[in-house]
Amino acid sequence: MEFLTELWLPILLSAVFVFIASSIIHMALPYHKADVKQMAGEDAVLTSIRASGVAPGMYMFPCAGSMKEMCTPEMKAKVERGPVGWLTVLQPGGLNMGKSLVWWFIYCLLVGVLVAYAGWHSLGTTADYLTVFRITGTAAVLGYVVGYFHESIWKGQPWSISAKFMFDGFIYALLTAGTFGWLWPEAASVLPTG
Repeated sequence: MEFLTELWLPILLSAVFVFIASSIIHMALPYHKADVKQMAGEDAVLTSIRASGVAPGMYMFPCAGSMKEMCTPEMKAKVERGPVGWLTVLQPGGLNMGKSLVWWFIYCLLVGVLVAYAGWHSLGTTADYLTVFRITGTAAVLGYVVGYFHESIWKGQPWSISAKFMFDGFIYALLTAGTFGWLWPEAASVLPTG
């Protein structure tokens, strides 16, 4: 656990920098504005969902009860007829932005801790800035970028949306790597000069 006592500051500051960058990206920049669309006939769909008593959770439709049922002609016909998709139902009242932001910051701290762990055990304390940047940046990419492939591969999220979130993740990874390189225990004394 020595890495935590030595690298607590870059862990904390990288989480703060990523949190600020993500806030700017999602509040001030326009490229995420078209990520979600309003469903045609939204009122009728919501009335139907409400009337059927769908509880908060994640749903797939059409959904087979078993692998055997998935192969039946009836299920194949449902899939061919469509629509096919995923539905996430939240608690009434919607997304709690404050709670989500707290969880996002905790996630950023977790990525920082894992980056610190990977960097500490692969580099030690005497690595130079660029080496720290490369290793911690690669670890940060795993935390902030790679998971978005899953959304497009398995859940059908358009690749264009995943690509935007991956781009954001690369920005977060660069901020994390820069922070760790800047505050690495011995890296500051061996920063490359002009």
